[in-house]
Amino acid sequence: MTAAGFHPLKVADVRRLTDDAVAVTFAVPPDLRAAYGFEAGQHLALRKAGEAAGAVRRTYSICSVACAEPAELTVGVRQVAGGEFSPYVTGELAPGETLEVMTPAGRFGLRGARTGGGHFAAVVGGSGITPVLSIAASLLAGDADARFTLIRSDRTAASVMFLDEVADLKDRYPERFQLVQTLSREEMQTGLPSGRLDEERLTGLLPALLPVADVQGWFLCGPYGLVQGAERALRALGVKRGRIHEEIFHVGETAPVELPDAPEHSTVAATLGGRSGSWPVQAGETLLEAVLRNRSDAPYACKGGVCGTCRAFLVDGEVRMERNFALEPDELESGYVLACQSHPVTERVELDFDR
Repeated sequence: MTAAGFHPLKVADVRRLTDDAVAVTFAVPPDLRAAYGFEAGQHLALRKAGEAAGAVRRTYSICSVACAEPAELTVGVRQVAGGEFSPYVTGELAPGETLEVMTPAGRFGLRGARTGGGHFAAVVGGSGITPVLSIAASLLAGDADARFTLIRSDRTAASVMFLDEVADLKDRYPERFQLVQTLSREEMQTGLPSGRLDEERLTGLLPALLPVADVQGWFLCGPYGLVQGAERALRALGVKRGRIHEEIFHVGETAPVELPDAPEHSTVAATLGGRSGSWPVQAGETLLEAVLRNRSDAPYACKGGVCGTCRAFLVDGEVRMERNFALEPDELESGYVLACQSHPVTERVELDFDR
């Protein structure tokens, strides 16, 4: 198998989904297909071809059905106002061009929860449909007894991404796939009244839609406010935290975290791609920044504690993270950290990016 990292992939198709969103399909050559095998819910980091290793890169979720050796990969991209990368993808990128694409990463998904005949559900907002589309389609195709309930919120009918793909799931699995669509800024002729899916609304709505206690896994994806509100609603309804899986797409400004005083001299040892090294950490640096100065192949994408691409196992030492919107409680308990948010508390810290 080819080592994890970036590889040039040709764009096979760019399909318009809405005025501000596209689906981009990459062709994967035969010799790289094993390296790009992915699980439902994972994402790809993209950067422009030919640019330096430190160039702007962004992560986008895969919407395709899970595949061990895919010939094609499709991601959903919505334009972000003032963004450095999404305007290029949604407005300029064309078939035949090449982008540098990192091998799949991320742990948002089924994560071994598929036990046969289970009921799964998702609450998504906007482009949060992208990984959940892959999760739902993969689950329903791979388990003839599984059921899936999708509760999605969009601003308007015109802003709904992957409308045809979700309709196809309804047609293909009429007895096992349930769709509940809400709009926050526009009234629908039928269905639920307009408005945001906040904690109060979801607490009353969810028990009326499905047997909340019987759902084996909940997938929450979208803006920070929606995900946090949905989690609080589910916890209020008695759902155990271990059954709730989250991926946040947009996080606004958050209050700064007070970090402990860093050691006067500290080093970070890191194992990456089977090779290890040890380097000094400069004042104010994150561990990822220290590693990147010496290993440009260290994995990262957002550098904001959201995507989880820089996830590493803390072998030794102690760190303090500024923020975390990617790692779930069981990962934190197992010893994983986000290198892009971690500052050393002890004089020596050791990370393993390969675990």
